[in-house]
Amino acid sequence: MSELSPFTYGYAGERLSGVYGGDDGGPDRATVVLLHGAGNGGKERLLPWLSEFLAHGCRGLAFDFSGHGESTGTLPELSLRRRFEQAVSVVDAFVPADGPLVLVGFSMSGQTVADLAAHYGDRVTALGLCAPAVYAAEAWDVPFGTGDGRFSTLIRTPGSWRTSPALDVLRAYEGRAVLAVPGTDAVIPPEVTEAVQDALCTRAQYTRFELPSADHQLGMWFRDHPEDRRAFVSAVLAPGWTATRSWVAKQLPEGRTVRDSRPLSGGWSAQMRRLTLDDGTGLVLRTFVKPFFRRHAPGLLTREASVLTLLAGQEGIPAARPVAVDASAELCDHPSLLMSLLPGRVRVDEDDTAELERRLDLLAAQLVRIHGVVPDERPRPYQAWTSPERAVTPAGPLWERAVDVIRREPPPYEGCFLHRDFHPGNVLFEGSGDGLRVSGVVDWVETSWGPADLDVAHCSTTLALLHGPGYGLGFRARYEAHGGRRLADGPDHLYWRLLDALGYSPDAAKLAGPWRELGRTDLTAEILGGRLEAYVAGLLERYA
Repeated sequence: MSELSPFTYGYAGERLSGVYGGDDGGPDRATVVLLHGAGNGGKERLLPWLSEFLAHGCRGLAFDFSGHGESTGTLPELSLRRRFEQAVSVVDAFVPADGPLVLVGFSMSGQTVADLAAHYGDRVTALGLCAPAVYAAEAWDVPFGTGDGRFSTLIRTPGSWRTSPALDVLRAYEGRAVLAVPGTDAVIPPEVTEAVQDALCTRAQYTRFELPSADHQLGMWFRDHPEDRRAFVSAVLAPGWTATRSWVAKQLPEGRTVRDSRPLSGGWSAQMRRLTLDDGTGLVLRTFVKPFFRRHAPGLLTREASVLTLLAGQEGIPAARPVAVDASAELCDHPSLLMSLLPGRVRVDEDDTAELERRLDLLAAQLVRIHGVVPDERPRPYQAWTSPERAVTPAGPLWERAVDVIRREPPPYEGCFLHRDFHPGNVLFEGSGDGLRVSGVVDWVETSWGPADLDVAHCSTTLALLHGPGYGLGFRARYEAHGGRRLADGPDHLYWRLLDALGYSPDAAKLAGPWRELGRTDLTAEILGGRLEAYVAGLLERYA
């Protein structure tokens, strides 16, 4: 292991102080770039980390941003942009060109890590994020100031972080990612941590690293707890998902291998990857990475595998064929289901109004066929996804009235087989014009027994958010026109519709990440919030 060497680097009239080590390796050796947080952060706290990474055979680099530690400059003049530019300048000066990078950032440097990941692309092989922050795009160019200026106003605006481009970068990232989460964090709101986690769970080879006794100052925690520091470093440098790859290989036909693996867009609860075998056969690997879904995976994936087996004998319901399942992650890194690949793709565009109308009719007809399934054994009873006690809504009489509607016992109903998460994001289409057809229905983990109204309600809410309130309000008529089951009338039907719609409040934009991946960048938080409110108002006017 080589020793750490101090350096001073001039950039834009300032002198940046840093340390570097590990130059005795080849050009393919990864360089770990450690980035401190804001305030009184600096490279000194990161020196034990650098030594740890060097001991694992990496190069290592850390420096003080201007206004910090031994670097010149003043903190009020620093900005997120300047942090990014300084990091790029130092990396380009000390790291071999095109060499692999591992980026580790604390607090404010969570944003800088994302900025660097976007800049360096495939060179970034792993991310380590320690109690990270992300910020609105409007804050990127603004100097930090002294705590009472525009930057502080922007970042203290409730929910401003939701529009951070950093989240889009993390959603697209496919390498190794480890998120260190302290038990108590008085700086980073839990909603930010959850949003970062959700983004990383989209495609990254993700691990959550919990530190129940730590607070936000993770640099100091890791300095004083070398066993945790070593475990975190090992997690960041660990090869991604080797157990899952080994398990998949054992499920393939004799002599077959995986030729290509690539993520599929549109998922929210799980990572979906298309696997192409050396003979051209396509498979899909569904993996539960998010902690919530991982905890519930034994029930969810076991149920989905059972439902897919049932649907293999059903006419008119194009569902995948199960290949293998490891619902409890006994053999895989995460709970996983391997299944056949269905043709087609998710369609949420609205460029062609006539084709959109055709898709909605096909959705309604497909839901009618699903409700016609008569299983030998009923699936579990439906579960409500909100309640009057759990519903969180904006203030105002409209929302109070909506919550009051579901403040009652569920209406009586004649049960049927429910998909329970039926919406355009879980339906595949192929063809166009008169040849357009449903080629697949996916995501059967929530399959239940309950009122047909509930599936109609869920699809209707999604249509209202995707295409406008009128499309959500009109889906019931499409379903009934295709011979659907008898739905409740008046207040009883309103109960089921609002039971679903209120589950999207107050953050209707939370589930829009997959839609943006599919091209619907127009679906901002403001638009989705306005559509949900208008849809709820329309339901109350029509059915109350």
